[in-house]
Amino acid sequence: MKEFRAAIEARDFDGVGALFADDVVFRSPVAFKPYEGRPIVHAIIRGVGRVFEDFRYVNEIADGADSVLVFETRIGDVTVHGADFIHANEAGLIDELTVMVRPLKAAHALADAMAAQFEQIQTEAAAAMPEGLK
Repeated sequence: MKEFRAAIEARDFDGVGALFADDVVFRSPVAFKPYEGRPIVHAIIRGVGRVFEDFRYVNEIADGADSVLVFETRIGDVTVHGADFIHANEAGLIDELTVMVRPLKAAHALADAMAAQFEQIQTEAAAAMPEGLK
């Protein structure tokens, strides 16, 4: 999805959040259970933005509502190769985002870095929740 790619490359994380459907589902490469809902997914993406260094997309494959964005980045001294698998709903909003990373050393580095971010992620997600759902 070109809008997602452009927002991520510009580090426009507010713009990224605007692309998510309310019921977006995020499947993490380092968590067993998917995360559901715009507030938590948006907060996770902001957290990822804090841990990835020298992030760049190197390829894009699109087929209708489905896109794959292949990326390279670093976490500290660990090189990460990965892909964002994106599905957009009929309104053009992202309703599914699945991320895969390799090699295993990169997945471990990502898990450790995101664990350190998780308290802030939870705080950001709670602040973004509509009043009736808090």
